[in-house]
Amino acid sequence: MKLNLKKNKKNLLPGRLLPGDTIGVISPAGPISEDETSFGLSLISERGFNIRRGRHLYQRNGYLAADDRSRLEDLHEMFLDPEVKAVLCARGGYGTMRLLGRIDFDIIRSHPKIIAGYSDITALLLSVFYKTGLVVFHGPMIRDCASSETDSMDGLLDLLQGISIPSVFPAGPVIRKGIAEGPLVGGNLTMICHLAGTPFMPSLDGCILFLEDRGEQLYRIDRMLTQLALGGHLKRIAGLVGGGFLDCGDAGAIRKMFAEVTSDSGVPVVSGLPVGHGRDNIALPVGVLAELDACRPGLRITGKWFKEQV
Repeated sequence: MKLNLKKNKKNLLPGRLLPGDTIGVISPAGPISEDETSFGLSLISERGFNIRRGRHLYQRNGYLAADDRSRLEDLHEMFLDPEVKAVLCARGGYGTMRLLGRIDFDIIRSHPKIIAGYSDITALLLSVFYKTGLVVFHGPMIRDCASSETDSMDGLLDLLQGISIPSVFPAGPVIRKGIAEGPLVGGNLTMICHLAGTPFMPSLDGCILFLEDRGEQLYRIDRMLTQLALGGHLKRIAGLVGGGFLDCGDAGAIRKMFAEVTSDSGVPVVSGLPVGHGRDNIALPVGVLAELDACRPGLRITGKWFKEQV
């Protein structure tokens, strides 16, 4: 049976990234040093892009990268700068949610462009998608790059240029068979739970939901999934995809939790999507139509994520 619950409003699409374009780099969450960004920025330069660093990128305010006002200024300035075509986040950590109530979403809506990140940046991505309809990108960040781990960043840059069309085959077992179609929405489980109940949480109705996390004990994952279920957020999803749960304990126990929280709806569920904090972090456009085939299994992007796409 093919489940299709998609009833989303029309997306706002960014422009495609082209060689010679300028990529802005900001850190809306934790602090980062020049050394931590050097390899990733070199990789981006070698791919033929110019780089514009946020004015406060290398500042430090305890566990935050600069104070809230400065981090917010970097975000707004990148969207207002006509030369910047994409905004990449340097790292996650903590602090993105502190900005949400002060973001000028009209600036983003009026100057739609690529924005990418994951982990704590999930809060920014999902709030931007919800408030503006802009397709955003869940993928690796600058600090993730190391001399031996460049595939994920190369994959992100390929996606942002439209070189590759995501067709991802989960590595883990199928939890419940079926086929579903809907907007692809998701990210870090912890951050999605923190967004729940705020005015920045998008509806998950009709969505193919993907989840990932890192360093959470099994009882905490159980509690967070239960929270989403009790809040009604999982009642009308079209399908569920488990990403990487690095250092979170027994993968089989997590798969069992996925089955339990979707038992009433009976939607397709798969695990092992190479997305999140692990070595492989496939870039995905958030908000675009996708098809989940939990029989093969596979996740295929079927919608547009750039305005230039036919």
